[in-house]
Amino acid sequence: MLDLCLLGTGGMMPLPNRYLTSLMVRYNGSDVLIDCGEGTQIAMKKAGMSPHSIDTMLFTHYHADHISGLPGLLLEMGNGGRTAPVKMFGPKGLTRVVNALRVIAPQLPFEIELHEFDKEYDTFELNGYEITYFRVNHNVTCYGYSLYIPRLGLFDLEGAKAQNIPVEYWNSLQHGETVTDGDKTYTPDMVMGPPRRGLKITYTTDTRPCENIVKAAKESDLFICEGMYGEREKLPDAKKKKHMIFTEAAALAKEAHVKELWLTHFSPALMNGERYMKGVKKIFPESRLGKDGLKKELDFVDEGE
Repeated sequence: MLDLCLLGTGGMMPLPNRYLTSLMVRYNGSDVLIDCGEGTQIAMKKAGMSPHSIDTMLFTHYHADHISGLPGLLLEMGNGGRTAPVKMFGPKGLTRVVNALRVIAPQLPFEIELHEFDKEYDTFELNGYEITYFRVNHNVTCYGYSLYIPRLGLFDLEGAKAQNIPVEYWNSLQHGETVTDGDKTYTPDMVMGPPRRGLKITYTTDTRPCENIVKAAKESDLFICEGMYGEREKLPDAKKKKHMIFTEAAALAKEAHVKELWLTHFSPALMNGERYMKGVKKIFPESRLGKDGLKKELDFVDEGE
């Protein structure tokens, strides 16, 4: 099961009823935080969450509304007695930015491992996730993320028995391990069916529509996408500032064949986003206006369910 919480939905500056855009994802004991603007700590507390179990942080870019909450978050984690290392990933410049912010958090009881991206589009594996990062179209270097949880095929019990594979090797084979016993070698494909559909979420903010988003978000269970403006009249501003209006995000969701769309990263001037959702749902019916603290659990579903 994959748990996620949209901690904040605001862009540019926090408001009394809207924290800055960030996302917490939890799977199999691993907590991933995407972006950390001012007030993220408070947003976590309001959502009933704690930063102490975060082991991975992903940053889209280094505008203040996406990273300025990092020093306070690190200090809270350190004061809570954390000793396990924290991994951070982001565009080039991550080391410089994090070290600068740590001037006010210089001594921490845990290590920080920094990883900077040098490609436009790539995938790496971490803690059970397959994480794809992809370059988007903003006025500074900015990335979006897809997190995929793969799922193994079904174990072929009768096939294992028919091939006289010892029971003590079944568990290893189910976990993808090859087992050698004397002159016999047993491989996972001897007892495992084809991989089943996993779980996938995609998150992108601060961008114009681009092909990398469609490619990365394809068939996501949940697509969380920037929607800085609701009004169609704001399209010239969106193009100039490299952001999107709601209907553009909906068009991306439709093209990528996702299951559900959440809009986020709203302009401080946007006070009633619901008034624009009718037009959004005409393009992509499974659309939802994001809100601070919005949570969802995603579970594996077998074919035909």
